[in-house]
Amino acid sequence: MKKMSKAVLSAMLVLAGLSGCSKTEPASSAAEPAETKEVTITDHAGREVTVPTDPTNVVILDILPLPSVLTVFLGSAETIKAIQPASMNAAKNGILSELYPDILNATTDIMDGDDVNIESLLALEPEIVYFNAGNKALLEKLDNAGLVSVGVSPTKWNYDCIRTYDEWISLLSQIYPGRKLAADISGYSSKVKDMIDERLAGVADADRKTVLFLFQYDENTMITSGSSFFGQWWCDATGTINAANGVTADNSNAKITMEQVYEWDPDIIVITNFTKTQPQDLYDNAVGSDDWSTVKAVREKQVYKMPLGTYRTYTPGVDTPMTLEWLAQLAYPEIFSDIDLTRDVRDYYKTLYGVDLTDAQIDAMYHPDSAAGSWK
Repeated sequence: MKKMSKAVLSAMLVLAGLSGCSKTEPASSAAEPAETKEVTITDHAGREVTVPTDPTNVVILDILPLPSVLTVFLGSAETIKAIQPASMNAAKNGILSELYPDILNATTDIMDGDDVNIESLLALEPEIVYFNAGNKALLEKLDNAGLVSVGVSPTKWNYDCIRTYDEWISLLSQIYPGRKLAADISGYSSKVKDMIDERLAGVADADRKTVLFLFQYDENTMITSGSSFFGQWWCDATGTINAANGVTADNSNAKITMEQVYEWDPDIIVITNFTKTQPQDLYDNAVGSDDWSTVKAVREKQVYKMPLGTYRTYTPGVDTPMTLEWLAQLAYPEIFSDIDLTRDVRDYYKTLYGVDLTDAQIDAMYHPDSAAGSWK
């Protein structure tokens, strides 16, 4: 069972003692340090870990969507002291930094790709370090440094974005017991998914649209979603066919060629925010020497950039249920013609998270800038 390091515990007790003085008490009053409350959880790496509840100093490493998830979940980024550069870039170029400017106070100099600066990390004296549960090498480094760590998995539930987001919220709810959002979040997502399933039940297989995801695309590489990545789930969840479902390479290793694209000839192309490429770049044949002019999705102007809400929506996160509506509507506009996406996004954020979005913020979510495609 993982315990807090003595240095971290001592720092926490000092801080707890300082915060124990109320504003109405003189600064010299000798208040006893408040007892630190703890909870033992099972993280997504299958480890039993004892952590402080409601920590005020956390670091989030290589689980890139989690800074946005935790910020919206808590209604503040004040406790997040460090995040990945890729997470910060999405925060700056999406709406997260507008809604919660304190996310910009987090440092990003503790990680460079998968390389963690342990000395810099220790200097922050985090109470909890969140990391990608599948990164065993990183876990070993954190253990050797005596840090309390919690593994969070983006892949444990077969890339199911709704289930994965639910599991993240369930885990966070144990660590932050005052936040009672898990049931409402799960219920809302299930309601959206059930509505989409019901409406698409009558669509014949022959009438289902084929979708090609471009996870990353530039003059040097083209990476899609094969059968083992989030794009497959998005297609399954919206009654579409993943054009690249025959590609078995896992995660972001599914490199493809233009010859394969010509063979698939997808009805729709969806470009993620993990790349700077925009739909217009395909329409203009502006990437390298690739010629998209004969591809059906390009000819019929059915190329789309995924939304950028509080994070890149290709992955699980706060925006998952609304992204599900968005993709279903663009694939089958006649079936979902009555859906007012702007209204639903506004209601979703207000009802679940108490956030009032402006029309301009919602518009920006669905017309993201290319800058979000940089990972640094």
